[in-house]
Amino acid sequence: MEDTVSYFSPFDLLAEEYDSWFDKEGKLIFETEILALRKVLHLLPKPWLEIGVGSGRFAQALGIEVGIDPSLELLKMAEKRGIKVYQVKGEEQFFKERSFGTVFLIVTLCFVESPIAVLKEANRILKPEGKVVLGLVLRDSPWGRLYMKKKEEGHRFYKYANFYSLEEIERFLSGSGFKIEEIVSTLFQEPDSIKEVEAPKEGFFTSAGFTVILGSKVS
Repeated sequence: MEDTVSYFSPFDLLAEEYDSWFDKEGKLIFETEILALRKVLHLLPKPWLEIGVGSGRFAQALGIEVGIDPSLELLKMAEKRGIKVYQVKGEEQFFKERSFGTVFLIVTLCFVESPIAVLKEANRILKPEGKVVLGLVLRDSPWGRLYMKKKEEGHRFYKYANFYSLEEIERFLSGSGFKIEEIVSTLFQEPDSIKEVEAPKEGFFTSAGFTVILGSKVS
């Protein structure tokens, strides 16, 4: 791991619990989300960066080479999964301009202080033909409503999250120099009753618990 400025993240105290979710109650959810993300991989120029890489679960499954996150404990896990990691916040100007072909933010925008600031930085470090991939739980979906309720109840993870509507995400993207190119939806099963891995559907569906948005830079 590269030497960077040290931060404290609330996820440092919850790292083991967070990471174990992917092998336990979150296993089918994770596999379903990965299938949706893989639908757009063939459109993505390299190299790839994940902002909010966490413990590296998505990066490892998708083949993302580099990841950043403020949580040192999660980064240690990501590094063990073969990801080149840096302890950096998404809005920091850490990388050189036009360094990456694609930037991923998978269930990350909901945990950052300023989505616009992070997306503007993603735009800066992307090459002219670069892409941004968002993995989102939208506020108005059944899953979004569940997580909003958990946030209100002070859930140890979701109390730090802010969930957005598709319209808000569209404004964030346009305000940071991106346009939507494609949308993929999945997780149509009801929250807390996942019984199988789902195949993704192209397009936007309000009933989807997980939405993948592919954006490209506006020239």
